[in-house]
Amino acid sequence: MSKVIQQGLKVLEVEAQAILALKERLGDSFEQVVKMITACDGKIVLTGMGKSGQIARKLASTFSSTGTPAVFLHPAESSHGDLGLVENNDVVIALSYGGESPEFAGILRFVSRKGIPLIAITGKPESSLAKAAQVTLNVHVSEEACPLGLAPTASSTATLAMGDAVAMAVMAEKGFSSEDFAEFHPGGSLGYRLLTRVRDVMHGGDALPTVTLDTPIRQVFSIMTHKDVRGAAGIVDEKGDLVGVITDGDIRRRLEKSNDPLTGLAKDLMTTNPRTIDANELAEKALFVMEQFQIQMVFVLDKESSNPRKPVGILHIQDLLRAKVR
Repeated sequence: MSKVIQQGLKVLEVEAQAILALKERLGDSFEQVVKMITACDGKIVLTGMGKSGQIARKLASTFSSTGTPAVFLHPAESSHGDLGLVENNDVVIALSYGGESPEFAGILRFVSRKGIPLIAITGKPESSLAKAAQVTLNVHVSEEACPLGLAPTASSTATLAMGDAVAMAVMAEKGFSSEDFAEFHPGGSLGYRLLTRVRDVMHGGDALPTVTLDTPIRQVFSIMTHKDVRGAAGIVDEKGDLVGVITDGDIRRRLEKSNDPLTGLAKDLMTTNPRTIDANELAEKALFVMEQFQIQMVFVLDKESSNPRKPVGILHIQDLLRAKVR
């Protein structure tokens, strides 16, 4: 094994151990921090210098994208007017591994004077920052992954992991859902997938291939060929309820078994109890149903309507692929 690989493995091992060591520290302080943030009526203000500042920026983004409004405040800029963004109903989270950054002085005096809750994330529980905070999360590491033992590596990784743990616990406490997440991420593929409903991509109206129980098979074949979605027809009863489906597979089996495949009625050929999906379901779920049952299309119902068994659309797997649901 080369020295380069050995060095890379050493870094990963040290940082992994730094994160695992945090597990033993998730006690009362962690729960208190989560409760403070969950109960906050304002926003979360994260602040830090250097590498800690970069971690603070990332955590502010994580909180904001998971239902907790958060901003980053640069400690050095805070004493030159930026303290104005900190309000009485906010919670401040200060990140500093050493806990003695002089740039924090203005912030610490301000939050103390205003009675604004302060949370410290530091590797030095006896530091000035920790003593000024109402709650401290200890991210001490036994060693840095840097060969010189100088560059923040394991310590910054531990700080990020602890911050993520807090953010995810707060998200769970608030009941933040995947639909909520999608609302905050409408521009990405993930958000699109989580926002797209079956009704957004289905074929309805005149494009819906439906026939009655007594429709002649010859006419059924014609409808299956000329509608926008080819290869299937839904069978409805006198109330308009979906009671069966005819697919290309049903036709092929009839051609093999019958000497006169064009005679008869739709009810003689249909498969009963077809798979359906509600119009308000996520399109992603429709794709899951099709893959699970190995079918190419599914009829769509509107369970909130006055006739919840009446088909309102049909969805083909190609519609989902074109819509980039996957």
